[in-house]
Amino acid sequence: MTRAPDLLVFSLRKLAGAMPLIVGVTLISFLLTVYFGPDPTHALLGKNPTAAEVAQLSAELGRDRSAPAQYLDYLRRLLTLDLGHSMVTGEPVRAMLARTIPVSLLLLLPGFVLGTILALVMAAVAAWYRGGWVDRMISGVSVVGMSLSFVVILIGLQAVFGVWLGWFPVRGWNVTTLPQYLHHVAVPTLAFIVASLGYNTRFFRAVLVAELNSDQVRNARAFGAGPVRLMLVHVIGNSLLPILTRTLFSVPLLVLSGSLLIESHFGIPGVGKITFDAVMSGDQPVLMAVVGLSAVLFVITVTVTDLLCRLVDPRLRQE
Repeated sequence: MTRAPDLLVFSLRKLAGAMPLIVGVTLISFLLTVYFGPDPTHALLGKNPTAAEVAQLSAELGRDRSAPAQYLDYLRRLLTLDLGHSMVTGEPVRAMLARTIPVSLLLLLPGFVLGTILALVMAAVAAWYRGGWVDRMISGVSVVGMSLSFVVILIGLQAVFGVWLGWFPVRGWNVTTLPQYLHHVAVPTLAFIVASLGYNTRFFRAVLVAELNSDQVRNARAFGAGPVRLMLVHVIGNSLLPILTRTLFSVPLLVLSGSLLIESHFGIPGVGKITFDAVMSGDQPVLMAVVGLSAVLFVITVTVTDLLCRLVDPRLRQE
């Protein structure tokens, strides 16, 4: 078995190796947003500011310093979570994230978990009956899901369940009780499941079909392993490496694109909504905080994925 000190050393080594990635992403975002982006001083001061007012505000924002000094200060603030204040509302960015991150988690986790489980079940059924009508039907549904745009799915489900049937709210997030939460999260969850089901099902099916054709599964079948044990233990169990990798690597995509589209479309006050508002208003502190923390989230996801893969596959422990 892998010892805890070995896992700790491996994790620290992976995190150290990912530092250039964090620096690169934050540097590019800094250059595009702050250094080459529009100067917010004139927008904040309004029309016809005096040169003294512009110089004073530039000094307060730190824009009178050199680009390397501003970038190092941005990294320092990112490490200490001193993310500044929103240029639009004046609220501390850290307080905005503390308020909106739980909303995004409550909104997106049901669709992510249910979509992954449903895709794995459908892929297992399609792989077991590969070549038959069940496999063709599931593959056809997957292709349709892959062909639809996420925005089309959102608008369609919103129109059917919110406008036509009137079962669920079209916009807003008035959640104080569990029934209200289920009432508001139903359509976004269904939209996320429909959007991710096709890609995940196709990927999982390909992995499971390849494992079904392996010698190990043939030997287990020859020794009398039943269909359920064969699929759960020998097929899915031996395919955990790509399944875990696919599932965990979709977490940053879930946070960025899924949160941004769903929350901005449904008017839900999560991280995606404040990011969308920051893009539209040019709120640089919010944008820089979201981009920097997203880069850190991606690095953590890669490290956790590698760590879990080493726990699942003994062959990786020898590296």
